[in-house]
Amino acid sequence: MRLALYVTCLVDLMRPSVGFAALRLLEGLGGEVIVPEGQTCCGQPAWSAGNRALASDLARKAIAELEGYDAVVIPSGSCTDQIRNVYPQLFADDSHWGPRARALAARTYELTSFLADVAKQDLASAMFDGSVTYHDSCKGLRGLSIKRQPRELLMQVRGLSLKEMPDCEECCGFGGAFAVKFGEVSTQIVDRKCDSILAAGADAVVGGDLGCLLNIEGRLRRRGDETTRVLHIAEVLAGGCD
Repeated sequence: MRLALYVTCLVDLMRPSVGFAALRLLEGLGGEVIVPEGQTCCGQPAWSAGNRALASDLARKAIAELEGYDAVVIPSGSCTDQIRNVYPQLFADDSHWGPRARALAARTYELTSFLADVAKQDLASAMFDGSVTYHDSCKGLRGLSIKRQPRELLMQVRGLSLKEMPDCEECCGFGGAFAVKFGEVSTQIVDRKCDSILAAGADAVVGGDLGCLLNIEGRLRRRGDETTRVLHIAEVLAGGCD
């Protein structure tokens, strides 16, 4: 199987270790894994801001770059949701780009969904010494029905114990530009999330969307919590968070 790893803008710019961890996980499957060099933004920020023209331009670019692979895997629920659910909407009435968008959408997977549901990867060699609690991101949970998959994978990791936080499905308050436009509201939301994380009593909070994790980590640190680790699930599964 020839796979494309779509690393996402935030991973590329803010925490490349997530991309390398995802790459190790996919290479462990034994197939060919390629990181397309020309990849840029999936267009979600433009779409969320109401700029359909820019979102469409970025979608066309991504489709052209990614459609030659057997599957596209993304360590982000939000970017996966954009390709799987929004691209077909953007080109619903376009006889040229519509079929291409739908074909790409059908071959695009969020990382944990691909590992658990398609590859059915055995992670018995993975190790993590400590407890984690899992944050369900909005796009992954509600847009892609990702709930079971990350937990199944985490429970395969030796030494790891999973402690569910209260209200694990609540938003973290990030929402891309929402955190900038509505800072006070966003802060109240992320404070609720931080309270839930602390109530779980875990050594680390883990998630599948780096935007959520950056928002959570920033608030935890501003509240004076310097000990709770904030990790992307790819880092835990690949053993890159020691």
